[in-house]
Amino acid sequence: MNSKASCVLFLFGLCLLLPADLSANGEGLALQLGPRLEGGLSISGPDARVQLFVTARDAAGKSHDATREVTYRCEPAGIVHVDAGGVATPLEDGTATIVASYQGETDSLPVTVVDFHRARPLNFTNQIVPIFTKLGCNGGGCHGKASGQNGFKLSLLGFHPEDDYEFLVKESRARRIFPAAPERSLILTKPLGEMPHGGGKRLEKNSYEYRMLRRWIEQGMPFGSPTDPVVARIECLPAESVMDQGRQQQLAVHAIYTDGTREDVTRMAIFEPNDVELAESSETGLVSTLDLSGEVAVMARYQGQVATFRATIPLGVAVTETPPSRNFIDDEVFRKLRSLGIPPSPLCDDATFMRRVSIDITGTLPTEPEVREFLADSSPEKRDRLIEELLNRPEYADYFANKWNMILRNKKRQDGDQAGTFNFHQWIWDSLYRNQPYDEFVRDIVTASGDPGLNPPVTWYREVASLDQQVEDTAQLFLGVRIQCARCHHHPYERWSQDDYYGLAAFFSRIGKKELGAEVARNSRDRRIYHNDGVAQSPNPRSGVMRPPSPLGQPAVQIPSDRDPRFYLADWMADPENPFFARALVNRYWKHFFSRGLVEPEDDMRATNPPTNPELLDRLAESFIASDFDLKQLIRTICQSSTYQLSSTPNEFNLKDKQNFSRYYPQRLTAEALYDAFHQVTLSSQTFQGMPPGTRAVELPDVSTAPYFLRVFGQPQGDSACECERSQAANLAQSLHLLNSQDVQNKIASAGGRAHLLAGQSDRPHEERVRELYRWVYARDPQPEEVQIALAHIERHADKITMAYEDILWALINTKEFLFNH
Repeated sequence: MNSKASCVLFLFGLCLLLPADLSANGEGLALQLGPRLEGGLSISGPDARVQLFVTARDAAGKSHDATREVTYRCEPAGIVHVDAGGVATPLEDGTATIVASYQGETDSLPVTVVDFHRARPLNFTNQIVPIFTKLGCNGGGCHGKASGQNGFKLSLLGFHPEDDYEFLVKESRARRIFPAAPERSLILTKPLGEMPHGGGKRLEKNSYEYRMLRRWIEQGMPFGSPTDPVVARIECLPAESVMDQGRQQQLAVHAIYTDGTREDVTRMAIFEPNDVELAESSETGLVSTLDLSGEVAVMARYQGQVATFRATIPLGVAVTETPPSRNFIDDEVFRKLRSLGIPPSPLCDDATFMRRVSIDITGTLPTEPEVREFLADSSPEKRDRLIEELLNRPEYADYFANKWNMILRNKKRQDGDQAGTFNFHQWIWDSLYRNQPYDEFVRDIVTASGDPGLNPPVTWYREVASLDQQVEDTAQLFLGVRIQCARCHHHPYERWSQDDYYGLAAFFSRIGKKELGAEVARNSRDRRIYHNDGVAQSPNPRSGVMRPPSPLGQPAVQIPSDRDPRFYLADWMADPENPFFARALVNRYWKHFFSRGLVEPEDDMRATNPPTNPELLDRLAESFIASDFDLKQLIRTICQSSTYQLSSTPNEFNLKDKQNFSRYYPQRLTAEALYDAFHQVTLSSQTFQGMPPGTRAVELPDVSTAPYFLRVFGQPQGDSACECERSQAANLAQSLHLLNSQDVQNKIASAGGRAHLLAGQSDRPHEERVRELYRWVYARDPQPEEVQIALAHIERHADKITMAYEDILWALINTKEFLFNH
């Protein structure tokens, strides 16, 4: 090797740092061939495979994956073969050196092959089940679904290998296995395409998978010994990398067993990126970045274990200037943008900020007098003052009560539900208006007991009635964990098992319900909730074991039989050390203000779906906890940041940025806010059944009385704890409704409406009236060309002034600027 340069070769996982020579040419190019493992690289058995990866680093320190660009050779030959993709396979027992060559430079890696001529007994769980997972046989769309496929069933994703063994070897008189002639077994002939197979051809003869399945049958279909090691965890190598757009990175996945041994399982692992717009991954672990900048995580899954590779994809532009940093949010966001080389947009103007923050905090447009006053104010503190004024308005509680009312599933299904629905909505409103600490808000809901007429949070248990719903809504809504999968099987993308699910369920296992009286019971679904004394536990339906109350990721809690377990759950959730509670809420509120969460979806927080800015999420959670879970302070911190106040207009570099908050991401007004905005700018109103005159859409406690407008614009129905139920997507029905519906047309043309009011003010110049109309609709003054267009239209219809103003108002309402918060 070239002696001009040396480096430290990185070791991965449990490995040590070992000094080694690094080849470098005159221009400073250097190679790193890995993986470097403590004790050297060992290949055991005739079917073992090891994925190599090579990193090329230039003199400036910039590196890229060169696994498929180098030339491999083995010295001496005949011990190991390395293909062009960097996969090393054994040829004979012995010791050799793998040499990688690239642009005149080399690096080498010692390797030892053992047991090439000894066929070890196969373990069904460790060697056979992963084949079914890799080929898709035990997926939910094939034999892994609850009913199986064409009479053959496997456990979903191989989480229960003992069942799979039973299905294969013993079920249907073992018709799928033919030990006397293994190659004639149905589990080989069907996926080979030699016999009809609904899943098509899945295997190639003499492939690794074919050889392993055939050898397992030849060995007598062993299941394995109870003392055999099992997979304890897996690792992605490398764990992270900085990659340019349009580059590739070869991953290796190693399984570490309970006895400490390590096996390369790259070709048996399943790979999946968390953002397909940033990167894609092949079935062999080759990650390819696309044409967007940001961070992407690629999940590797094997034997119920998951690990992630994290790629940072910089744009590479020098960020020489950013808006002023007003708090820790800006510190973290602008740090990230500098590291990615994505220049942020400048701050938005006052008119844009006023409309944006008014919609985001109160769900309302600012009035025209408020716009004039704010734009005329030259005080540098006016934005902070506006935020404070909005937080103290009843409309703040209206808007956020609407948000929480939906995800808490407060809905009326029958007439007798109305009192409970209205009371629960009012309780939510009161809690938000007086700024009840969030941990107390959640505690009051989760631990609610008594009569819903006296304690309105009890109404939550009317819709969230079953044990499964209580577990899943609590986890998703308050912890940001979608644990639904673990009800029936191990979560495919997380660490949660059925034991975790039913350990959480045990906290709700002692809930008792009583009818409120014969007359009430006939007309209402409301019940009195109480603690039923007894041992809190919940059976795992698969194992039959009674699970004690166990917080997620924590040991079981010992609870006296006369104490309500839900209070212990609430204590754990509000603990400052809880890794889920505060992060779930700040991420949910971040999405409310920025259109996307730091983790997306906002209630699917897991190791395999990491935040785009982990440091920011941590600091938001820490700040929220330090404020004693003050929701208004969280909103204040977000809205005061320069990040929130950035313009939505992209610059030449950040147009494609969708996750790093280099600009404000426009989002359509919610159905309720849009309906109220429409009535405000047209000076009209809507009467809702059972509600007093003047009630706004955002104040409705019950969605069953909502008009068609709200439904077509995506109002949720309160059927789940997921905010994804609210649709913000645009569709043709929405456009047609705004353009042509009789309801919209009548309100625009109403005799008491804004168009008629402005048209009748003949003592005012048309330009002045047009400017006022723009301030009502857009919270800004019109541009000169916009004024000219409007005045020209009025002049053309001088004999129909009222109709001219109706036309202008109709046109403004049907623009994206009105429909979107920007």
